[in-house]
Order: sequence, then C-alpha cells, then structure tokens
Amino acid sequence: MKDFLKYVLATITGIIVLGLIMGIFFVISLVGLAASSASTVPVEKNSVFTFMLSGQVDERVQDDFVGQLTGEVSENMGLEDIVASIKKAKTNEDIKGIYIEAGVFSVDAPATAHAIREALLDFKKSGKWIVAYGDSYTQTSYYICSVADKIYLNPQGMVDWHGLASNPYFLKDLLAKFGVKVQLCKVGKYKSAPEMLTADKMSEPNREQVTAYMTGIWNVMLKDVSASRKIPVDSLNAYADRFVALANQPDLVKMKLIDKLMYTDEVKGEIKKLLKIDADEDIKQLSLSDMINVKGAKEKGDEIAIYYAYGEIVDSETGSLTEQGHNIVANTVCKDLEKLANDDDVKAVVLRVNSPGGSAYASEQIWHAIQMLKAKKPVVVSMGGYAASGGYYISCGANYIYTEPTTVTGSIGIFGMFADFSGLLTEKLGVKFDEVKTNKHAAFGTIARPFNEEEMALLDQYIGRGYELFRKRVADGRKLSIDAVEEIAQGRVWLGNDALGIKLVDAIGSMDDAVKKAAQLAKLSEYKTKGYPEPTDWFTQLLNKTNKNNYLDEQMRATFGEYYEPLRYVKNLDKQSAIQARLPFFFSIK
Repeated sequence: MKDFLKYVLATITGIIVLGLIMGIFFVISLVGLAASSASTVPVEKNSVFTFMLSGQVDERVQDDFVGQLTGEVSENMGLEDIVASIKKAKTNEDIKGIYIEAGVFSVDAPATAHAIREALLDFKKSGKWIVAYGDSYTQTSYYICSVADKIYLNPQGMVDWHGLASNPYFLKDLLAKFGVKVQLCKVGKYKSAPEMLTADKMSEPNREQVTAYMTGIWNVMLKDVSASRKIPVDSLNAYADRFVALANQPDLVKMKLIDKLMYTDEVKGEIKKLLKIDADEDIKQLSLSDMINVKGAKEKGDEIAIYYAYGEIVDSETGSLTEQGHNIVANTVCKDLEKLANDDDVKAVVLRVNSPGGSAYASEQIWHAIQMLKAKKPVVVSMGGYAASGGYYISCGANYIYTEPTTVTGSIGIFGMFADFSGLLTEKLGVKFDEVKTNKHAAFGTIARPFNEEEMALLDQYIGRGYELFRKRVADGRKLSIDAVEEIAQGRVWLGNDALGIKLVDAIGSMDDAVKKAAQLAKLSEYKTKGYPEPTDWFTQLLNKTNKNNYLDEQMRATFGEYYEPLRYVKNLDKQSAIQARLPFFFSIK
C-alpha cells in the first residue's frame, strides 16, 4: 500500500512539474510571438519589395495572434497595409523597385483595386521600377499590374480580359419551397436590395442603375489600362469581346497586353539586371508582412485620427447579420467618436467609410455622433469600395467628402423586410394557432400569420418617415434642397465619378487627399496620422473567441465562392434589423 501511494504521489508530482514546464514554454512562446510581431524589420541595401498579389483584400486586417498559435492564419490582406507599404517602398532609398507576382486575387470592390493601382502609380513618381509576373492574370490583377514598367507572363499562362458582367441572385422561389414569404415596405423605385427575396428577376429601374454603374466602372478600367499600356480603348474593348483569356500566348505580346513570355527563373534574371547584381547572387526581398514592420518616415506635429468604419452597419454585435467578419457596430462607434471628440490631442478626424449600409436606426445614431464630433473639430470622409445607403447616411454630414472614381455611393432610400414563416409552420410542419387579444393590434407581428393590410399601411408610414429623415440629413449636410435630393435619391446607386456632378461628394481623391484636406481645415502646418480603432493587443486576442470564426468564415467563403453570401444571408435572415438603409445585398460583378 505504501508503494502504491508513493507511485501515485510521484505520478501526480510529475504531472504538476510537466504542467509547469509546459506552461513556462507556452508563456515564452507567447512573449516571443508578441515581440516578433512588434519588432522593426531592417532593410538591406539594394532590396526589392515583393508584393504577392493573391488572396482577398479587405479594408483593414490586423495580426492574428491566436491564428499564429493554432496555425489557422488568415491569408487576407488589408488595403491599409498595402498602401502604407507601397509608400514606405517609395521613400526608402534602399528599396530599388517593386516586384508583383500575380496569383488568385480578389477585392471587396472595384474601388479597392483602383486605390492599390493609384498607390503604385504614385510609387513610380520616385523613378523606381515596377515589374509584374503571373502564371496567369485575373482581370482585376491585370488591371493593377498594368501600371508596371514590364509585364511578364508564363509561356503557358493567360490574361483574363473579358469585360464586366453581373448575375444577381433571386431567392423568392427557394424560400417558397419551405413555405417562407417576405413582406416588403420600401421607399425609392431604385431601392433594389429587397428584390433578391421578393422577385424573380431585376426590375427595370434596377437594370438601369446596374447598367450605369457597371459601364462607369468598365470605362475607368479601360481608361487606366489604355494610359499605362498605350493601347487604344477601342482595341481593349475588342480584346474583351474576343475573350483573349483563351488567346494564343504570343498574340498577347502582339496586342501589347504583356511585354514578354517568361518562366519564373527567367524573371529573376531580369530583376537581377535591374538591381545590377551577378546572376549567382540572391535577391534581397521584403514581403508585405516585412514591409508592415519596416520603419516609415517619422511624422511630427498634431494628430489627425483616421477612423475606419467598414462592414455592415448594425445596432449591436448581437444584432449582426454576420456571425463572423467586421461590422460597424453603432454603440461601439458612437463611443469611439465621442472619445475622439474629447481628445485634445486629436485636431481633426478622417472617417474612412467602406460600407453597403445596414440598420437605418444604427445609421442615424452614428450620424448624430459625427455631428457632435464635427462641432469640435473637422471631419473629412474618405470613401472606399462602398459608401452607400447607410454608408452614405453616416457620411453626408461631414465637412468634406472624397470618393474614389468607382466607389459605389448614394442609394438614398429605406426599406423594411419582414419574413413570414407562417406557411412553413402551418402548411409544412402542421402547427396550428389560435388567438385571444385585448386590443386591435395586440397581435402585431405574430408568427401565426402575415401582416394584414392595415398593419402594412402602418409599416409603410413608418418607413416613409425614415426616408424623409434620411433625405433631410442629406439635404442639410450637402446644402441642397429637399427637392434636389429627391431627384437623385429614390434609392439610386451612383458611382463616385457621377456622384461628384450631382453634389453628393466634394472631390475625387484618395485617403491621402482626405488627410491633407483635414489638415487644411484644422489649419495644421505639421501633422501625423494614427489609425482607429487601435489594434487589439495579443492578450485580448487570446481571450477573444471570435478569431477562429473569422478563419472559418474565410474557409467557407473560399469553398462556396460566389454562392457563399446568399447562403449566409438566408441562414441569418431572422437576425437582421427589420428597417434597412442598404444596397442590393450582393454585388456580383465578374
């Protein structure tokens, strides 16, 4: 018995000691990862920024500390990081050029691709070179890479240049198979977001606006590529009509879409010639993750805050349409903006908006917070891929608004969608309901039946008041009459280029332009910028349980591709705010 107890105690002691040792190693690993993520990367002389153009680009990403521990690291890139890295490469004298390697690449909106391309064009003003290579180029990656001094293609590769197409989804008949219908209240003949659930094809007003903004996007792409590659616009359109993705590769050189057919090892030789190094020497390269940690030019002066508002606009995190991903959570954003308003070190704020909208109520709360902020310091909006409907609602009251040429904006309108599950319950599942009530509308919103005619009339009045308020916010913010706003409202979507002519925005420009304007309005001769909300520290990430969801979300998106968004939406139909100021749910542009 004594021997048994001795062995048991020894085993317990061993487990405790092992646990302590493992805990020490775990803590050391945490500290090491945290230190490495915060360390500055040195730049060797005669280096190249190697920009791997692959994966999904979002507005903003941060280091996923938990992902590094588990091996579930997101491959998404942040536009904020990409543009900042290109700027560093421009000003760092030890970096001689940028090498872009195109892969499977996608962006959240055409304006994001345009912003990357503009940053690369600005880089070329330094006199440094850009070389691009791809086994194949998607249309978006080719659009970006067309700025390069030389574009190389694998001898067996392709350049996908085919124009733009949109294939919106309609789920009305799918829902009907389950006995589910959607009742609709809306204001604005162009407010097409509900069509996905209430119709089986595009309305004529929607077809009109989709044709207009797609044509506008394509024209910007044609103009930009034509200027860089010295190819007439008519020729580029002809190439698209011929679907040159399937063209014989040597013909792509004759068309001037590319400069030369090369294998990867041959491209390395070209880079070495540009760097003036021997063939047997290694190329000193810096990746995007390296560039993020390269020390940039030191800024000094007063602070201009850049506040990133991107994703769905929701009342609260629990009311989100999405279980993963980033949202503009009204109660959080309002608190953040109040802090910036009360921070004496912050002299101006640039609000970076990239949102298709969302909850009308949440949009109004954020609009109010921006007005409180604006009363104390200048607020300039920089529009990203989308700043429409609720995204425009929160933007319209700023001192000044910049947009990208292909930003999707406007969509001044409101709708309410109310799912009727009574058919599913009564006809498909056999559930029976009865009713007792004390007042006429005591059962308003019951799941036992759809809204009746009188109830829908009440909802129409409510939605109408919301539209009138939205319209007034735009009129006051943009110094327009109500009638003038009505002419450009009705839920219509506008491209940034078109929005300028109808006074929805003040200028076409980048984030840098917005920062410069904010400095001018705040009368700052010297200034520095700081991004908000500030990145979550590694310890908080460790305690946060959403990181794995973000990774799983990315994997699901990669698996289902273009079918992911509508499937996700149907799954979360009951979680959305009933009253929405939102774009068509899913822009499908190919």
